[in-house]
Amino acid sequence: MSLRYAVLAALLEGEASGYDLAKIFDVSVSNFWAATPQQLYRELERLAADGLIRARVVPQERRPNKRLFTLTDEGRADLAAFTAREPRPMAVRDELMVKVQASDVGDTAAVRGHIEERMTWATGKLARYERVRAHLLQGMTEDEFLRDGERVGPYLTLLRGISLEEENLRWGRRALEILDLRTARVER
Repeated sequence: MSLRYAVLAALLEGEASGYDLAKIFDVSVSNFWAATPQQLYRELERLAADGLIRARVVPQERRPNKRLFTLTDEGRADLAAFTAREPRPMAVRDELMVKVQASDVGDTAAVRGHIEERMTWATGKLARYERVRAHLLQGMTEDEFLRDGERVGPYLTLLRGISLEEENLRWGRRALEILDLRTARVER
C-alpha cells in the first residue's frame, strides 16, 4: 500500500491542513502506517495533482496562508476501489527482534534494556490510544458507539493498535522472565 491511501482515508475525517494530517497520523494512523510530515506534504501535492483531493487557501494574518485539503469524488472512488483489492501480506521489520535473536552471543543486559524501553513505549502508546478511544466514544458506551457512531473504521484500527501494544507488553514481560532465568542459570 502506498501512503496515498492512508492519506485519503485520513481525509475521511474531513477537511484538514498538512499540519492537521500530521497530527492525525501521529495520534491515530501511526498504529498502522507511519509517515513523516515531509512525506505527507509531498503526497498531498501528488494527490492534488491527480485530482483525488482539492486544496483551498485560507488567508491568515501574520502567518503564511494555510492550505486545507478535502477528498474529491474521484478520491472517494479511488479509496473505495482500494478497499476491494486484496491487501499485501503484512511484513514486519523490527530491529529489536534482530537484537533479541542475537542475544545469546550479544550483550544480554543491553537487549534486556531495549525490551524494557519498548515496553515503556508501548505503555505510553496505550495511554494515548485510551485518550483517543475516550474522544471517539464521546461519552457513549462501546456498544452504543458501534451501533450509532458515524464512522466505525477509525475505532476498529484503534482497537488493532491497542491489541498490538498489549501484546508487546505481554511478550516483553515473558521475554524478560526468560532472559532473567537464562542469566541466573549462567551465573550458577
